[in-house]
Amino acid sequence: MKAILKGIRVSPKKANIVAGLIRGKDVVEALNILKFTAKKSAKILYKVLHSAMSNAEKNDDKKRENLVVKEVVITKGPFYKRYLPSTRGRALRLNKPTAHITIKLADK
Repeated sequence: MKAILKGIRVSPKKANIVAGLIRGKDVVEALNILKFTAKKSAKILYKVLHSAMSNAEKNDDKKRENLVVKEVVITKGPFYKRYLPSTRGRALRLNKPTAHITIKLADK
């Protein structure tokens, strides 16, 4: 009972702050927390958590009231490398981070 999202365009450090809000919570409660959290990564985590819940309901015949967020793992993905023009013909490098998100659910 898990869902994985790879290469999403959000910083893993910022996403991990929001992930700390839902670790160990009931799935229904965690979805409500994410719905009303005003962060970019909250919307992304909401979709992944909803996908994990749907996987548990469809594939494993579990009830959503009995599910708990067992673990949320956010790891670094590849960087998007971009350049900004600078003075004297130079170019400054911009690294845009990506993240891989894995959410695992368990029974109460």
